[in-house]
Amino acid sequence: MNVDDKLNALRACMKDRRLSAYIIPTEDFHGSEYVGEYFKTREYMSGFTGSAGVLAVLADRAALWTDGRYFIQAAQQLAGSSIELMRSGQPGVPKIAEYLRDHLEAGSAIGFDGRTVTTQFVKKLAEKTDEKRIVLSDSGDLVDNIWQGRPPISKEPVWELDEKYTGKSRAEKLQNVREQMHTEGADILLLTALDEIAWLLDLRGNDVRYTPVFLAYMLVTEKQAQLFIHEEILSGEIRVKLEADGITVKPYDTVEQTLKGILNGRKIWVDSGQVSYRLLESLSAQTVRIDKTSPIVLMKAVKTPQETEHIRNAHVKDGVAVTRFMRWLKTSVGKEKITELSAAGKLEAFRRQEEGYLGPSFAPIIAYGAHGAIVHYEPAKETDTVMSEGSLCLADTGGHYTEGTTDVTRTFVLGTVPEEEKRYYTIALRGHLALGAAKFMHGVCGQNLDVLARGPLWENGLDYNHGTGHGVGYLLSVHEGPQRFHWRIAQDAQTTPLEEGMVISNEPGIYLEGRFGIRHENLMLCRKGEQNEYGQFMYLEPLTMVPFDRDGILPELMSERELDLLNGYHRRVYETLSPYFEGEELEWLKEATAGISADRKP
Repeated sequence: MNVDDKLNALRACMKDRRLSAYIIPTEDFHGSEYVGEYFKTREYMSGFTGSAGVLAVLADRAALWTDGRYFIQAAQQLAGSSIELMRSGQPGVPKIAEYLRDHLEAGSAIGFDGRTVTTQFVKKLAEKTDEKRIVLSDSGDLVDNIWQGRPPISKEPVWELDEKYTGKSRAEKLQNVREQMHTEGADILLLTALDEIAWLLDLRGNDVRYTPVFLAYMLVTEKQAQLFIHEEILSGEIRVKLEADGITVKPYDTVEQTLKGILNGRKIWVDSGQVSYRLLESLSAQTVRIDKTSPIVLMKAVKTPQETEHIRNAHVKDGVAVTRFMRWLKTSVGKEKITELSAAGKLEAFRRQEEGYLGPSFAPIIAYGAHGAIVHYEPAKETDTVMSEGSLCLADTGGHYTEGTTDVTRTFVLGTVPEEEKRYYTIALRGHLALGAAKFMHGVCGQNLDVLARGPLWENGLDYNHGTGHGVGYLLSVHEGPQRFHWRIAQDAQTTPLEEGMVISNEPGIYLEGRFGIRHENLMLCRKGEQNEYGQFMYLEPLTMVPFDRDGILPELMSERELDLLNGYHRRVYETLSPYFEGEELEWLKEATAGISADRKP
């Protein structure tokens, strides 16, 4: 079936249940950003493969909302279907609740799978639709009725991450969580986010591609904890260790029934922005809810000294691999056939040479020429392009190592490119350098610093339609909160100060649709600097160790300070990576990291 055939089949199911609209989000039962194959209902129904989006199907129309990272990609993938693209955040584009209110008759019913939406989402929907007496219905997974050959729910084996990497035992983490519960007066903590459960238990899995987590829920009390999981994915050894820490293993699909059995008057800590609507509806109305962000969010964001040291080592390994790839690409293009997919395979081969490498941390973005303007472009057989000299290649990739997770973007100049492209390359690099050099007071949030990266772009009437930086987990999700760099502040948004031990990306870019894209990304570690009568100062330590392509730089557009920052970073890259290179590779690295000045071209 094509997309419109699927939509019509879904509408038949909706009609049987007297639904005027049906909402299909991206998320799984755990609110995950990336989901397993079984949960890709929105992708199956729409053909849009991006990691963010909500599809709404009505009797006579359908619309899909996504953010600025995916505007170009979504437009291309929805072409030929009857689905209207809604570019979230753009002038004149209604939010999904407003759209449904305006297009549905009074007394209509909106359906959704209550396991894949949050109470917060349903509440906002109700606020906009109550005036028309529209009914909101947890009508289950209607897509399952039409998805022939749907993949099964993943049940991959779980493995244990050694305490030498984390610096803190499972028992210590549980104790820290319970201390936070005591402070909040909570008897029970409900955990549904997969990365939080994996972090708390020092366990990893493979139920979600690119994110080493496993499907599970947890309930934590003062003395005990319950882990709801597909029991067959746990080895006997791990199960014994969990039980020794007071953790009882229960079947994955019994969590809802367990929640229904919680005694009235008990105080349960939940996050209505994370926990599914179905689970919260399972609780008795007499159960006292403490609606607050999970304590684990901040705990796992602030890395231990042992984690930070391992993360540095992971970035050295990754730097060696990506720098070797850079040399290969720049010296081989035009001499042999290289496509986006073959280049991605070559980079993966370089990474696999490094000890402790486990796999990619997200789908590799190898975007040549005009594909670079698609912020989260993913090469496929249908779009694979042969690279040649005379254009740019944007490479945004990352890896999982036992020592941590990496994420790096470099834009490579292949052959000779127009001065205009170098100008944009340099402007974006100036923004990257400015943010990377930030020195700030403790208590500052990412919202305070985002302007440093965008400043050089705004001065030239430019901008990019995505955040400037996101947190990164320790062998977990490559996109981790709560820290981030961004300037748009939602009305109900929480702000999080940057703390020592947080890892965060720095990735300004410039994208010209149909022509090219540029992005420069390093991961950085937030560190404490000097402390004086004004308070505690903070700074950002670069973790990523890969040269910027000097062939794209126009030194005359950079200030002396900016050139000093660039040359200082390149000296650090050379000192870090040179012990791993020799011969022609070492000579190439020396040239790639050589200092430049305003009166001398690279």
